[in-house]
Amino acid sequence: MVDVDAALAELTRGTDEVLVESELKERLGAGRTLRIKAGFDPTAPDLHLGHTVLINKLRQFQDLGHEVYFLIGDFTGMIGDPSGKSATRKPLTPEEVSANARTYQEQVFRILDPERTRVVFNSHWMNAFSATDMIQLAARHTVARMLERDDFHKRYTSGQAIAIHEFLYPLIQGYDSVELKADVELGGTDQKFNLLVGRQLQQSYGQSAQVVMTVPILEGLDGVQKMSKSLNNYVGIQEPADDMFGKLMSISDDLMWRYFELLSLKTGPQVDRLRQEAADGRNPRDIKFLLAEELVTRFHDTDAASRARENFVARFQQGVMPEDIPEATVEAQGGDVPLPTLLRLAGLVGSSSDGQRMVRQGAVRIDGERVEDPGARLAAGGQYTIQVGKRRFARVTVVQENA
Repeated sequence: MVDVDAALAELTRGTDEVLVESELKERLGAGRTLRIKAGFDPTAPDLHLGHTVLINKLRQFQDLGHEVYFLIGDFTGMIGDPSGKSATRKPLTPEEVSANARTYQEQVFRILDPERTRVVFNSHWMNAFSATDMIQLAARHTVARMLERDDFHKRYTSGQAIAIHEFLYPLIQGYDSVELKADVELGGTDQKFNLLVGRQLQQSYGQSAQVVMTVPILEGLDGVQKMSKSLNNYVGIQEPADDMFGKLMSISDDLMWRYFELLSLKTGPQVDRLRQEAADGRNPRDIKFLLAEELVTRFHDTDAASRARENFVARFQQGVMPEDIPEATVEAQGGDVPLPTLLRLAGLVGSSSDGQRMVRQGAVRIDGERVEDPGARLAAGGQYTIQVGKRRFARVTVVQENA
């Protein structure tokens, strides 16, 4: 028999909202296999650790004996999710959707149990929808309710265009829950409106309304902005073990606990014990080692994690430089280039302002010497070995523009 209270505590740990928690507790205690749904639009080919916050929660449901429906929104992906967008999103082509969907399937089973996972595509039922079916679905929701949604409301009141097809997105995502008869649907906090549409549509179709669980958006390595490939603050789950380990060791001690909460499969009491050990004087670096080893093991294996730790210690604690340092060439105007600009152009930071911040924090070394002046400039004609933080290196050649 499942300890319902213990199961509920573990499932809700790290979530933002559960609507409605009493319903979830009732379903967990009913003794039947629940249908747990989560949808992913294949908008990019790679998954990163930010995506795994939700996928980890799906695995927890599986460990309790429930079945996960990993829904790939190949149909909705061609509409484009308007959630959080200030303008109409460019839809993907069928070819892009298909290619990205294949990589999702390859990556997701690094976390999920294949025996308890059903990968489904919403094109399977949506391609069979007629114009009449779509009109009947649209009749089950109102424009007023759509405009209650924050992003739509802001665009409407500011006079920005909202295309009719964008209203269809939450309806179709909601109808997916009807088709799958979902008991629980998970999504990020930015998906709350869409998840509640699914709950409402299930009631409209005479089904029991799904429980909605939202999970937080994971901060990237900078600890400030959402983890994103475009912001260069992400950890991809297919990255080499050494890169993944080094990135995780670069996070702040405070952010480490956030990552434990949202990414680690350690239980709440286990994480609490680590917190107490840190409070009692244990070096946070040693605890961060545990986090990095756990995550590298999950996406590679135990041996890869051990080697990554050994390489990290050799490289950073013993002062050993990497064998293969990436090389870059940067053009200078007027004979030199500002250091923050060089860091951006060399791919060591996401922006010049980020470069300024890293310099001020003392995180930048040139040829082994720490540089703390964000106004420093590097002359054309020189080659410099640049280090940012503990793990980012580049050998940069500065050349005169048009030389």
